[in-house]
Amino acid sequence: MAINLEKGQRINLEKSNGAKLTQFCVGCNWGAIPVRGFLGLSRGSKDVDLDLSCVMLDAQGNLCDHIYSPLYRNEFLQRYGMPPGKLDSNDRALHHSGDDLKGDDGGIDDGLDNEIITVDLSRVHPSVDQIFFFLNNVGQEDFSQIPYASIRMYEGTPQRVKEVFASYNVSAQPQYRGMKGLIMGKLYRRGGEWRFSAIGDAYPDQNLCETIGRIITAYK
Repeated sequence: MAINLEKGQRINLEKSNGAKLTQFCVGCNWGAIPVRGFLGLSRGSKDVDLDLSCVMLDAQGNLCDHIYSPLYRNEFLQRYGMPPGKLDSNDRALHHSGDDLKGDDGGIDDGLDNEIITVDLSRVHPSVDQIFFFLNNVGQEDFSQIPYASIRMYEGTPQRVKEVFASYNVSAQPQYRGMKGLIMGKLYRRGGEWRFSAIGDAYPDQNLCETIGRIITAYK
């Protein structure tokens, strides 16, 4: 049975049969915003462009690798001292499925993840101590308007879910008003083993560079 994570919860990556979870997908799902017209009748939906990204820190808290959309303009990233976007980590242990620009149509959960990062912990470079997963909204809306956002860890492929190990759901809530960056969780090493922590902290960050800076300064 999948673990339903709560904010701040930490778990070992151990399956029910005692085996370690080393190859899995980290998928993020979210809905487009339903648009209502006269008398509350549906008028379609407004696309929501969230970006699932991750950054890797070494044991000293320094940024040593990253994955985020290659669609970000280099001149924008350079203003923050950040390198160009890419879909693979340097050690090829993590791979991003690519940028989803819409979200689930009509705000109705189709049960599939919009963006997915595949992870092979056995290939992660020894210098990597923490891997943070986070979302940024590149549109005008904030997380209080988005019907739902969730992150889950599962065995399988981006096209087929074999077994869900853990999930963490973030529903649209008033406290997310004005919040456009969401740090979902992190993988981290402890005693030679990998663990996962559900973070779930939202911030009014205008772009992913601000979120990355926040991770480096406040979460290391």
